[in-house]
Amino acid sequence: MALSLSYPAYAGDIQVGGDDGSTESDQPGAGSGTDAGADSAKGSIGAHIRINQSTPASSDATASATSSDANWEPPVCWYEPMYTPEEYEKFIKGAYGGAPGGSPAEDYAKKREKEKYHKGDKGLWWQVQFPDDTYDKACPVTTDNWEIWVPPADPQPDPNKVTPEILSELAFNSTKLPTPPVELRPRADRLLVNLGTRVAFKGDLDRVWTTASLDYKGVQLAATTVATPVALKVDAGTADADPQSCTYDLVKGKDGYTADSEDSGCNVTYLRSSGTGTYPFKASITWKVTWTDSADPDGPPQQPGLPDGLSTFEQDVTVKEAQAVNRARS
Repeated sequence: MALSLSYPAYAGDIQVGGDDGSTESDQPGAGSGTDAGADSAKGSIGAHIRINQSTPASSDATASATSSDANWEPPVCWYEPMYTPEEYEKFIKGAYGGAPGGSPAEDYAKKREKEKYHKGDKGLWWQVQFPDDTYDKACPVTTDNWEIWVPPADPQPDPNKVTPEILSELAFNSTKLPTPPVELRPRADRLLVNLGTRVAFKGDLDRVWTTASLDYKGVQLAATTVATPVALKVDAGTADADPQSCTYDLVKGKDGYTADSEDSGCNVTYLRSSGTGTYPFKASITWKVTWTDSADPDGPPQQPGLPDGLSTFEQDVTVKEAQAVNRARS
């Protein structure tokens, strides 16, 4: 099946356009990902799903959250409410009215015409949407169900119809997490062989929440993911360290979650100089992620759960030999 997302729709394949005959690029938020020029904490996905994220307490750089589960993937597509029966008739006739005879587009238009667009029925036409404007082959959609009719009381909801669970996954995939605000003592360019390396926070972290919401034509859904920092792991970047890695629990302080390795029983100690090169020191924070089925981050957690999130910081460190001076006695 060949699908594309541009107008005109009767060029040979089923395509998506606006209910007024506009192209998808003319429709604000339709399959465009984050709004251009929008604040980094806000954006949109698909046609009408809005993303809003809390401002991280840390002023350090942020990056998209990665999943601790290598097999976890965000939704590749889903259905959103798009048209009333009258709007859908206008859309079909405008998009496919000039399709060549015998083409897939004409067949599609005739199919919907035979259904009379469900005019007079209560419900909405829902249309497939994507995280961006690229069709994913993993999307279980054919030219027969590019749009689906959804009555108010849907006895057998389509598994790809947007739900709070799907919104939670989209929110998770849209989350930006602060990179670990760590500081090495001694500094990264002054580490010494056999001298314990202290890892300290330059500032506190707090939880980060992201809400994905849909409010269109009477359909109101929302889900909020809440990422709470729980652990800091550091990796020396070389096998010539004892230990090669350490993990510290993050504790809630006055201004947020923090960690300090000063009194920890696990501190990285380099055993060999980095010579003329460096070691790739890495720090990563594990974030416990939960979600609620509303725009309230303090709502009751829902199931199924989401994987932990990860944010990572890397820097090159220089490790030198400590120099000693022996004075001969006379």
